[in-house]
Amino acid sequence: MSRRGLIPFITAGDPDLATTRALIVELARAGASVIELGVPFSDPVADGPVIQRASERALRLHVGVRDVLAVVADARRETDVPIVLFSYLNPLLQFGMERLATETKQAGIDGVLVTDLVPEEAGEFAATLAAHQLDQIFLAAPTTSDARLSMIARRARGFIYAISRAGVTGARSELSGEAEKLVGRLRRVTDLPIAVGFGISNSEQVAEVWRYADAAVVGSALVAEIERRDGAVDLVSGVGAFARALLPPVSLPPNG
Repeated sequence: MSRRGLIPFITAGDPDLATTRALIVELARAGASVIELGVPFSDPVADGPVIQRASERALRLHVGVRDVLAVVADARRETDVPIVLFSYLNPLLQFGMERLATETKQAGIDGVLVTDLVPEEAGEFAATLAAHQLDQIFLAAPTTSDARLSMIARRARGFIYAISRAGVTGARSELSGEAEKLVGRLRRVTDLPIAVGFGISNSEQVAEVWRYADAAVVGSALVAEIERRDGAVDLVSGVGAFARALLPPVSLPPNG
């Protein structure tokens, strides 16, 4: 992942799989450094109402892990932007750990982030991914102790996802000052890139994150734009324009 990055999140299958494929390509063209692709899940406890509704729409179409991998494999004909599979553990276990690693690699996915798999319990999963040259991305929160941050840093690959605040996902008008403190603490224990997410919804907030972190993750605001444009002929181009507008006019290297 390059510095000063933008990482958009979308839910696979929202509003349908063909649109997801088109959005992956469009977001890559819009300047995404990495794309997070959410696996629909029936009980997304870490997500706010916007992403919950996106999962519900995708699940009504019976979108599962196999469908998500097929969409990525097809999109790889047009883009090589890194893609991270963003999921809860349950659908991945149902798919099968070894099968997941093999088919995820074949599809062209670069890493996996499992929101409800804590590092202390991720040893077997991480080893399986590593055997297939896949990165396991871990979350770090402002409430995480220094000792646990060190452990996360030792086990993470690719980048570390720093949560800007406690709670569920969702756009916010202001970012918590805790995010910058968390990134500073992580800088002391890792050389991996650090992305900040949860609550980022506009170019001013992206610019703020870029002051101290390597990338900004935008999820709920982007998913809300997809929801707003559902059924419109310009959904893909409109979401692409929204993503481009998230990029500040001037990008400066982050501190740290």
